[in-house]
This record gives sequence, structure tokens and C-alpha cells, in this order.
Amino acid sequence: MSAGVLRSLLFVPGDSERKLAKGLASGADALIVDLEDSVAAERLPFARGQVLEFLQAHAAGAHPQLWVRVNALSSGRLYEDATAVIPGRPAGLVLPKVDSYADIERIALTLEAIEAGHGIAVGSTALVVIGTETPAGLLALPSYPQAAAVHRASARRLAGLTWGMEDLSAALGARVRSDAAGALRPAFEHARTTCLLTAAALGVQAIDGVYVDFRDAQGLRGEAERAREDGFTGKLAIHPDQVGVINAVFTPSVAELDWARRVVAAFEAAGGAGVTSLDGRMIDRPHWLLARRILAAGAARAPAAKPEANT
Repeated sequence: MSAGVLRSLLFVPGDSERKLAKGLASGADALIVDLEDSVAAERLPFARGQVLEFLQAHAAGAHPQLWVRVNALSSGRLYEDATAVIPGRPAGLVLPKVDSYADIERIALTLEAIEAGHGIAVGSTALVVIGTETPAGLLALPSYPQAAAVHRASARRLAGLTWGMEDLSAALGARVRSDAAGALRPAFEHARTTCLLTAAALGVQAIDGVYVDFRDAQGLRGEAERAREDGFTGKLAIHPDQVGVINAVFTPSVAELDWARRVVAAFEAAGGAGVTSLDGRMIDRPHWLLARRILAAGAARAPAAKPEANT
């Protein structure tokens, strides 16, 4: 993953000028300006116009990066959302309630036409997919790598996968999502794990879902630490107060960065060998890959340029 790795992605309602301004000052690596759940249907026309103005004022070279969550393809509102905001050149779109890779392909084709119509480089709008909000979407995730190999243009847009259990639990009729010790029930642990594995197979960022109790900083830290230990490289936030904790957890320590630099240097000195040594111990390609991931995550400490879709 490149220096575009995003540690914290903060949802901000697209129809609230005050919250948009607060989001800019939150320290988040990315804002996800929302046109879906946080905006009532009757306010969508107003919200679309406000989001476009916000993007036009702040998107160019922005830090935080500015993304937009559009409405689901199945809602019939996605085309109007995308048509309204793409002229503002967001870093990308967050796609909710995706049922299959075919949805991604249809959306990518729609974006090609919108981008071309506004003189924007075709393929420059990246995509983050929320892949677990419907049972069909969760079951389809394992098919993504094979589909992406066929549909290369849409696959190049993919920058990340994330997961959520609010809509999934409603679809399942599940009344309990975790046990008394806080461990996820099997269906939701399956969703989380499948998201992580699919992201790794696609070579895109794995982004952990939201922690809904924004007043519980200790619980957030524990969940974020578990996510990082498992391989997630960032986490969604629903309140500015969560951003500092998330950034701290997903920022490598000085010791980790030092180790990673020395691993990379050892392999460079080994002249392309698949195995070498460091501090008297053998290291091989998995160590090199981990070191590269740590260095990429460390680059998120500095303001990042607008990301390109996954290549």
C-alpha cells in the first residue's frame, strides 16, 4: 500500500455546514461526507449542492482527503448523487449496501461517463466498498478477486474495503451482536474476517468498521488495537473525538519504523536475495512485506496527497 493509507475516516453529514467545518479540524486522514444515512430524503437536493460547494472549496490538494458516501445503487439515488458531486473532484466515493461485484462494475461505468463529461480523468475517482451490509453482499465478497481480474477498469478504482454490522443485523433480524465478553457473534465475526481477507486478496486497504459508543474511548482503543493486530490498516469514525485514538493506534511507533527501515535496508543490501539476516536472525519475504506495510502506515503521519485508485 502506498503513502495514501488512511488511518482514520470520519463520517460527516453532508447537510451540516457546522459539522463539515468541525470535521476539517478533527485531524482525520479522511472525511466521508455523507449523503446516505445521515441525510433525510427530502434534504438530499440541498445536501448535494452543499457537498459540491464544500468539495470545490476544499478538495484540491486537501488534507484531510475528501470522500463522499453516496446512496446505494438499489436506492435509485446513486446517479443523482454522483452527478452532483463528481464535478467537485472528491478523492473517491464510499459505496454502501453493495450486493455483488456487478454493482461495482455498473457504478464504475457510470462514473466513466460522468468524469468524461466534466473533463475529469477517467478512472480518477477511487472507490471504498462497504461489503457486508446485506447478506447477499457478504456472500459475494469471496468472488471479488476473480471478478476484479476480469473487470480491470473497475478494479483499478478500488482503494479499500470496509465492513459494518448495523444494516446486516437488521437484515438478519439479529438482536445481539456480541457476547458478554464483547466477542462478536459468528455472523458478524465472519463479516469482519471476510472483509479483511478479501481486501488482502485484492491488494487494497482493509478498513475496520465503526465503534458506535463515541464516549467510550477505552473501548474504542481496544477495538482499534485488535483491528490493527489482525491486519486492518485504518478505522471508520462517527465522531471527531474518536479520531485521535484511531490515529494513535494505527500510527507505527518509532521502534516499529526503525525495525521496518532496517529490514528493507537488509534486503537491499542482500541484492535481491529472498532470505537474509538481521540482528542474528533469519528474515524472509514475509518480514519484508510486513516492513513495507509498516512504512506505508508511517507515511500517514504527514499530510498525504490525493490518492489514486488501486493499481
